[in-house]
Formats: sequence, structure tokens, C-alpha cells
Amino acid sequence: MDIKTKSTRMHSLITLYDLHTKYFLKSIEGLFEKDTHNRLNTKANHVAWLAGSMVQERFELAGSLGKEMKQKAYDLFKNHQGIQDNVTYPSMEDFKKDWEKISPVLRDILSNLSDEKLDSVFEMPDMPDMKMSYYELVTFMTYREASIIGQIVLWRRLLGHAGIKYDE
Repeated sequence: MDIKTKSTRMHSLITLYDLHTKYFLKSIEGLFEKDTHNRLNTKANHVAWLAGSMVQERFELAGSLGKEMKQKAYDLFKNHQGIQDNVTYPSMEDFKKDWEKISPVLRDILSNLSDEKLDSVFEMPDMPDMKMSYYELVTFMTYREASIIGQIVLWRRLLGHAGIKYDE
């Protein structure tokens, strides 16, 4: 696929974004809903929280870049909420629908970011002392997505599911 970006710095990040868009869907595919809440008697984040958090962050990033949209499970993830005990999170199908809704919108936004915008300062609304450039923010979010996909893939194996196929 030919990737066009306004800033050359975004080319590799868009390449990773496209991979994450595909691999996230593969990572949640075929999971039983009962497994998505199973923490295997640990305090680790379960698949349902990981998936919802990842979807939420794409919506958050789009919002920080001027496109306000909300996922269906917004109230469970707003303000970067951690996992909540005794809460039933939405189905993987719900997260998939929101993922497919936000991903093309955010990809378009990211592809059209100028160097000026990438160099401008992003301030976290709930952490005024935390400042970074938008480029650093997008880079961190790209890293975070890879980490979450890896966690979900590990959960797949721990819960007895097959790993994902990267070449299909």
C-alpha cells in the first residue's frame, strides 16, 4: 500500500498504525466472552479491559487532534480509568465495531499532521506538568498499542487459544 503523509516523520508511524489496526482485530478474534474477563487469579488486566483501553486511546488521540468522538464504553474508560472489579465490560464485537469506526478517521488525521503540529506542545489536561510534543505523543501511543496487542496475544495462549497468524 502506498502511504502518503503530510510529514515524512509520520510515514513509519502510519505503517505501524496500519499493522496495529489489523493485528488488534486478529488478537481478539475467536475469543470466548467468558475468557475476556478471566484474570487467571491475578491482578493483571484482562482482555476485555485491554481491548477497551486500546479502543479508548484511539478515540482520545483523535479528540486531542480535534475530532471528538466516543466509543460505546466511554464511561468505563474515560479519564484513563484502570480496570474495575465486578464490572462486565462490553463484548469483543462491540470493541471491534468501535475500532473499525475510529481507525480510518484517526488514520486520516495522523496522515495529515503537519510538522508544525507535530512540533507543537501537547499538555495532558489532567496532568498540567506533563508536556510533550504531539510527535512524542503519537510515538508513545504507537508503542502502547504494540504493547497491548502483545498482552492480548499472551492472554490468548494462557487461556488455551491459538496465537494469531501474522501473515494472513
